[in-house]
Amino acid sequence: MIRGKVFKYGSDVDTDVIIPARYLNITDMKQLSAHCMEDIDAGFVNRVQPGDVIVAGDNFGCGSSREHAPAVIKECGVSLIVARSFARIFYRNAINIGLPILECPEAADRFSAGDVIEADLENGTVTDVKTGKVFKAAAFPEFIMNIISKGGVLNCLD
Repeated sequence: MIRGKVFKYGSDVDTDVIIPARYLNITDMKQLSAHCMEDIDAGFVNRVQPGDVIVAGDNFGCGSSREHAPAVIKECGVSLIVARSFARIFYRNAINIGLPILECPEAADRFSAGDVIEADLENGTVTDVKTGKVFKAAAFPEFIMNIISKGGVLNCLD
């Protein structure tokens, strides 16, 4: 079960907004993540707390196949991204590093910044803690749950 405060963004949040290309020469992930979301939300890294959740509109993570984008979000402590839809390469990159993401248009439209949500990845539910309203997303298949629970695909290799 995931529980966190919502950071809300619109549609078409691209990888260059998530982590601007001008910082990609930084190899230390902690230093790199200090620039996460700064072009769309300059105070994000100072406000985000471990366990918080990003909620967004359509096509989250569009743009380049930049693997740094989900990695800096995870490094900042974000426990889940809920969006109307994801760019396919971002979706796969997030799963590969063990960052849970859920496509749930109804939930993405419902939540506002500061709301608190709970998500059950195994059942594919997102709950508004204040109202108790439950939204249904597609549950992850067992193999993806395995990747996420182990912290990424590399941790699944034996």
